[in-house]
Amino acid sequence: MTNPVHHRRIRAAVRFGVLLVTVLTGAVAPAGGVEAQDLEPRPRAIRGLYVNAWAAGSRARLDTLLAVARATEVNALVIDIKDASGYVSHASQVESVRAAGATGQIRIRDLVAVVDRIRGAGLYPIARIVVAKDPILTAARPEWAIRDSAGGVWTDAKGNRWLNLWQDGVREYHTDLAEEVIRAGFSEIQWDYIRFPDAPAETRASARFPGAQGRQVEAVERFLAEARRDLAPSGARMTADVFGITTSARHDVGVGQVWESFIAHVDDALPMIYPSHFRPGSHRVSRPADRPYEIVRAALEAAVERNRAIAGAGGIVPWLQDFSWGRGTVPYGAAEVRAQIQAAYDAG
Repeated sequence: MTNPVHHRRIRAAVRFGVLLVTVLTGAVAPAGGVEAQDLEPRPRAIRGLYVNAWAAGSRARLDTLLAVARATEVNALVIDIKDASGYVSHASQVESVRAAGATGQIRIRDLVAVVDRIRGAGLYPIARIVVAKDPILTAARPEWAIRDSAGGVWTDAKGNRWLNLWQDGVREYHTDLAEEVIRAGFSEIQWDYIRFPDAPAETRASARFPGAQGRQVEAVERFLAEARRDLAPSGARMTADVFGITTSARHDVGVGQVWESFIAHVDDALPMIYPSHFRPGSHRVSRPADRPYEIVRAALEAAVERNRAIAGAGGIVPWLQDFSWGRGTVPYGAAEVRAQIQAAYDAG
């Protein structure tokens, strides 16, 4: 399975929960401990759209998205706080973020105002934070990066540099950022790229992981368990994007993600079930991209079945595909999106 691309995405949910409501005005609150605030019920089902930081920071584009929400089932927006560029979208006051140079490209001028607008429209605000794929932090703190056998920072075939999830500083950097945006009013932290690189064996052969104390699966599990501990006083929910294939694969898919290792450490797991990213024959479907309903339903039913055997398992909130991908597949439009939404409902 190739690395899913973050185009516009739609979420469907199958869990109850609570959310943190923190209404602030003005600048982002300074760094410091986060304490639980007044809680109110989370929407019974999350039906959200992914919004990149440029769109969130544009009043006109955000207006358009809020209008879409008013006219549809959408009840949540997922806002990029830190994407795979390594840049943080707002003028963060977190010392380590500023020291790394991650505030060099401000895309959301007034984060609190954006969150207030989302909440004012009756929508649930979710902060997406990319973790391991980060060219800025790996340059500023190379000791936190995956290292090369030659002694430098390891890069994948595309020249990307990755953080080493075994390094405690990596978790602390991101949980400090998460605490800041919770104070700005976000009710949920969504970790993305909480994994190791999906690189061919020959490329990975030169990679070294200082501080490693076991398998990659254990590093992912430890990050999530300790991040949840760090964020627990805030009362905010914590979720994680994972490869769609993790719902049915019984082994590490090469990136440190195994369903049973992470599902009890998150409020929800968010498998990226993009039909076009599944290999031919997956779930007994020869051309997965052409059968969006069948792929999404089969993948979700597999996850639901696995959850039944896990005490304290988190909920299942799939990312769905509304972009065309690859040659020789049907173009993705309203019918294909609706088929996936229906599959999520039919899976429970």
